[in-house]
Amino acid sequence: MFVSYRQIIAILFIVLIPFQALSDQESPSQNADEATLLIVGDSLSAAYGLQQEQGWVSLLQKRWQDDNIPIDIVNAAVSGETTDGGLARLPRLIEQHKPTHIFIELGGNDGLQGHNITKIRNNLDALVQVAQQSDATVFLQQMQIPSNYGKRYTTMFMESFDTIANKYSIQLIPFFLETIALNESMMQNDGIHPNAEAQPKIAELMDSNLRSLIIAE
Repeated sequence: MFVSYRQIIAILFIVLIPFQALSDQESPSQNADEATLLIVGDSLSAAYGLQQEQGWVSLLQKRWQDDNIPIDIVNAAVSGETTDGGLARLPRLIEQHKPTHIFIELGGNDGLQGHNITKIRNNLDALVQVAQQSDATVFLQQMQIPSNYGKRYTTMFMESFDTIANKYSIQLIPFFLETIALNESMMQNDGIHPNAEAQPKIAELMDSNLRSLIIAE
């Protein structure tokens, strides 16, 4: 039986279209494996006093890229940020970046400014609520302040993070300066912010805390 050139083209068109459709359908599933981690934090995550590429967030992103880990980090940390400011910015950040995971590193400036503990706790509560409403997985950073604020205030401050983490059953990430802050050689002259030498150590710590939590899902 003689098959014309036009008939061959028609047969190829019919055969190839389903494969193209299948390929198109598979693309979203590949992208679905990628995660976006939104960091809502203050100067400790904003590389205060350093170049952005020196900060732990940039170093963590590079580590994941080198290891071919499909996690994209959006660093929305702002120096001087409080829970009030973070709460005001979070809805827009979620709308803009559509994160799959949100890391909240706020409260330190509230504590240093002596804000009311109830207000801090309520703001943390609201931050987690807004984050969870977006269906993102939420991580909360434990924060600490110097002991010279008084035992009662510092204890209540730290307990606020445990309370919120337990209430919403979210992962509480240990304070990443807990040991570094005691080492003057790793702190800037203000005694509050980690220097460039400390940043790789923070990135390593955060990698060990966050990578498995995100990849495991």
